[in-house]
This record gives sequence, C-alpha cells and structure tokens, in this order.
Amino acid sequence: MKFVDIKNDIAFRKIFGNENRKEVLISFLNAVLLLENDKKIVSVDILTPYQLPALKGGKVTIVDVKAKDQSDKSYIVEMQVAEVDGFDKRVLYYASKSYSSQIDRGDLYEKLNPTFFIGILDFEVTQNKDYISRHKIIDTETGENFITDIEFNFIELPKFQKKETELTTIIDQWVYFIKNSEDLTVIPDSVTDKGLKSAYEDADKHNWTKAELEAYDYVLMREQDDRGRMSFALRTGIAKEVSKVQKDFARRLFKRGFSDADIAEDTGLTVEQIQRLRIEE
Repeated sequence: MKFVDIKNDIAFRKIFGNENRKEVLISFLNAVLLLENDKKIVSVDILTPYQLPALKGGKVTIVDVKAKDQSDKSYIVEMQVAEVDGFDKRVLYYASKSYSSQIDRGDLYEKLNPTFFIGILDFEVTQNKDYISRHKIIDTETGENFITDIEFNFIELPKFQKKETELTTIIDQWVYFIKNSEDLTVIPDSVTDKGLKSAYEDADKHNWTKAELEAYDYVLMREQDDRGRMSFALRTGIAKEVSKVQKDFARRLFKRGFSDADIAEDTGLTVEQIQRLRIEE
C-alpha cells in the first residue's frame, strides 16, 4: 500500500468529506470529542461534500469540512499546515459566524445548536504539552462552563510523538494516521475501528482515480512553488520588509521541527542567522 498525505488539500477533503464514507467523519468526531455510548454521533450531514475542483489551484493551507449530526449540532473540521497572523481571532470569528448563521433575524435564540471547531494544525499554538487541547468558555474563578454552545479543539501535530506500539486510544490512532500516513505501507494491526479502517482504504493511492491523483500532485507542486517564490523573493530582496518576512517564516519552521540547514535553504538566511534567531526565541 502507498498512502497519500492527509494534510494535502485534496486528500483531506476526500477522506473527511466523502458522503459515501460518512463513518470516517463520524469516527473522527467521536474520537476527538470523547463521545461514548448514547452520547455518540450516529449520523452526519456533510455540508461541504468532497468534489474535485473545477479549476486546479486555490488555497492549500486552510481546508475544512462542515457537518451536522442527528441533533443538529454543527462541526467544523479544519486542516491548516501553516501558521498565519491572527489565527486565534480567525478561528473565533469562523466558529461564531457558523453558530450565528443558524438562525435569521427575529428567530428565537433557542433554535441555536452547539458548534464545535476542530483544528488539525501542523504547528504549535498553545502552551499545553499534550497534542490535543480543549477550549471552552468558563468562569475563571469557579471553572463553571455556563456558556456551553461553542467549543474549540486543537490537535497540534508536532506535539504528537507516539510510535505505533504506544497508541492506546482511538484518538491516538487517528492522529498517528493523519501525521504519518504518507510514510506508512500497511494498516496497523491495532486498527479495528470501522471508520478509521475506511479512512486508510480511502487514503490508499491504488483507490484513487487518475484525475484525483493529478489534483493531489498539483497541490504538492503548488506548495513547493510557494516555498520557492518565498525563497527567491527573500534571496533577491524583492519582498518588502525582507528581514521581518524571513524571521516570521523561520519561526514558523522552528515550530514545525525543521533543521537549521533546511530553514536556511527555504528562507535564504544563513545557518548562523538562524541560530541567533533561536537564541532570541
């Protein structure tokens, strides 16, 4: 078997937005939100179903899948591979907009249903040492969660360091798959969950059409081109505020675990400059 990289725009939408494989998204949501027994999601309506783009291109750093479950609770599952300015504000705006758009002006507030944001991030944003963190609106003194309708869950892939033999929960198995899919060659024997098995099968390149593989490869090419343009602009001095751009780009690569040599190649900085930047962090 040869699996695709789930962090790729096309792959992410195909895996989580497949209307014929809803068990994949249901399994993932139940795993992330720790839903068990009668609390489990049993059905979803995918509001952004997977389809190949009419025109190849577009954003490759932020992709999402929206869904509603049997109780009309809303879910936003987002994959973001690069950190951006104002990330926290954008996430809050995005979830709030999804929440408020459920009703029209004049409708009763009681019609509003909970919204859950799940961000799969290829960089670190929180101080939590665990790879998954949950954020709710609470009373800072009592810890009371009186306002319950909006919840944020972040999966920070760089913090996930478990090996296959160390996976103890279904969410461990899911995150291991998302982070390492392109380096795997078989479905781990420990995977018994139907939804996760379906995700592995959908990620197998042998099950992809020629058009899907071309779109997948095109996204990879776009990512490489974007990095190349950034490197060229920094190296030739074309970009405005070059030093700030270089520093910001280098710091993002720090968080993603890139070596000094790789960062130097991508940013145009010298290894010595990068080492000084690390000291400043």
